[in-house]
Amino acid sequence: MLNEKNEINEKSATGPKALFGATLHELTSLMEHLRQPAYRATQLTEALYSQRVASLDQITTLPQSLRDSMHAEGYTVGLPELVQTARSIDGTERYLVRMADGETVETVWMPGGDGGERGDGTQAAEEEEHPTHDDGDYKRATICISSQVGCAVNCQFCLTAKLGIRRNLTPGEIAGQVAAVLNRHNVEVGRDRINLVFMGMGEPFLNYTAFMAAVRLLTAAMRIPESRMTVSTSGILPGILDFAHETVRPKLAVSLNASNDVVRESIMPITRKWNIAALLEAIATVPLRPRERVTFEYVLLGGINDQPEHAEELIALLKNPRAQSQAKINLIVWNSGPGMPFHEPTPQHVAAFQKHLRNAGIPAFIRRPRGRDIYAACGQLKRTLETSAPLVEIAPAANLPS
Repeated sequence: MLNEKNEINEKSATGPKALFGATLHELTSLMEHLRQPAYRATQLTEALYSQRVASLDQITTLPQSLRDSMHAEGYTVGLPELVQTARSIDGTERYLVRMADGETVETVWMPGGDGGERGDGTQAAEEEEHPTHDDGDYKRATICISSQVGCAVNCQFCLTAKLGIRRNLTPGEIAGQVAAVLNRHNVEVGRDRINLVFMGMGEPFLNYTAFMAAVRLLTAAMRIPESRMTVSTSGILPGILDFAHETVRPKLAVSLNASNDVVRESIMPITRKWNIAALLEAIATVPLRPRERVTFEYVLLGGINDQPEHAEELIALLKNPRAQSQAKINLIVWNSGPGMPFHEPTPQHVAAFQKHLRNAGIPAFIRRPRGRDIYAACGQLKRTLETSAPLVEIAPAANLPS
């Protein structure tokens, strides 16, 4: 039993005895250690993941004596802390999220989403394409979540790559970003339409075990459907093959960003390890739900991968019999950053590229940029607000303009 309790401690970098991130099995073992009945673990699970409490004192379903014992042994809820915020003119919010050891990542709240789900065959896509409610009736938003402190993939067009990699996040730190943001906006899971995208800082498939453990917490304990989650990978082939065997999993998005290996290797060095052909074959092994599509993300870089010949090459790739036939393309106009040797494509080139794909029968959508003015858009997360800067008080979301 003590070994099980220690397992909670070892898994959580949010604090030596942080509870958020622990499974029901682990919490049951902890209650046994504290000489409590097993149903206390269920009460604790409900408080942590459904009620999203911030402290043990808020768990009034547990006796005061039990909470006192847990305090005495050093247990805390251990949610990540939103320490700084930036708010865009479009309503997007970017948070600097601090873990217990002082490391920080960035998480983004996008009211109304960014259109990334369009055409993927899910309810989220239907809501995006055919809204039936006034926004005042419920919240509809997307949360962009980080999986690592920094990133090791080194995509040349991404600001996060400049950080390098510091460490992986734990399951509790990954799912905890969601809980902290949901609390800020008083979200009611089940009523409000919340989508999750694992597209923040880091490569989820290089932190595969913790990422999937977080997914299981989010689905089973926090009751967010897997169909409302999307994970983006730069193309970690072993991770894709493992992902194909998961029974509970988000939708898959793959950052392709080029139509041939030469261009892709120049902007995504990981192509040296797994080329496009191998990547497409691995993606084809992922079984899809009815109507579901794999999303290929394609960041358009002016003069590099946005020409008509690149569109034709991309069509040939996706029409290959070995490729995943149920696919769609999200075109992303490159979001600029300081010191980056790229420029945005012209609107004419973007429109022409999309037209080429659609004329060939490939669903292609232009993703709406969100929060560009606060460096919250795709590829811009770089811990722009550091913890060494003076911390600012985050006003309750209810007091902010919509």
